[in-house]
Amino acid sequence: MPTALTLGCAYMLDRLLGDPPHWYHPVQAMGSVIRLAEKFALSRIKSSSGRRGAGIVLTLALVSGSALSGLLLIDLAARLHPWLGSLFEVVILAACFANRSLGDAARSVLIPLATGDLPQARIVLSSYVGRDTQNLPEPEILRATLETVAENTTDGVTAPIFYAVLGGAPLALAFKAVSTLDSMIGYRDEPYTHFGWFAAKADDLLNWLPARLTALTLAALSAKPAQVIRLVRRDAGRDPSPNSGVSIVAFAAALGVRLGGENYYRGILKPKPYLGDACFPLTPERLREGLALLEKTAFLWTALGAGLLLVF
Repeated sequence: MPTALTLGCAYMLDRLLGDPPHWYHPVQAMGSVIRLAEKFALSRIKSSSGRRGAGIVLTLALVSGSALSGLLLIDLAARLHPWLGSLFEVVILAACFANRSLGDAARSVLIPLATGDLPQARIVLSSYVGRDTQNLPEPEILRATLETVAENTTDGVTAPIFYAVLGGAPLALAFKAVSTLDSMIGYRDEPYTHFGWFAAKADDLLNWLPARLTALTLAALSAKPAQVIRLVRRDAGRDPSPNSGVSIVAFAAALGVRLGGENYYRGILKPKPYLGDACFPLTPERLREGLALLEKTAFLWTALGAGLLLVF
């Protein structure tokens, strides 16, 4: 289990470095394993039941392997010296958090927008979103960026802190494995319909409570908590994801903007429901307010998590 000190140090390390160093980047390692397993399974297994079984095996193996590797690393380091074990846990936890990297990604889109360089803004945005970006006007670039921040606040910030408090670095790594699987194979379209089914369901389950606690946090941090909660209750169910809509609506309501609309993926139109009310236009200033909400949420969750660890 982490201590309040290790959790706080992990938060500070994430704020300082952002993405983990190349010599220890668990998401990249997980991604490599997933791609190898995907290539092997999809080329050899053609039946829907077989692919579903392969997806279940991959999910269980990666989750348990990630948790066990974290546990062994910390235990081996602690055998050399207790402080070394704590240091390893700090590094692993920081690698599971995405507060700094998520904010940096959004700010990298704002930089070319500030000079009116829409082509460069579209190129930068395409590195972070799955939708087509080559023809997006500025309002749609801002919408895509804010939706990415809102959706990933749960996946990359609050949920990892939640599971770190419950079970330390091993449980945070296990959650990160599920989240990475969902982002890579958790699609409804072929060839992932059956292969990624279990990973998507596991991600929905693990994010259910953190997403709703995140919405409550954003409501508390806003100047209008009752309105944020009302809009979350009204709109969150419109989104096909049981969790993404919750955090997206919460951000939209806290900022007084409307999100959702028409998105194109590989030239195919996939409309998303409108979430929130358009009290204000979505501008770069509103996006910066959203990034401030992200940072406040990460700090508050870390402080509350540290407080719980001190008490219990």
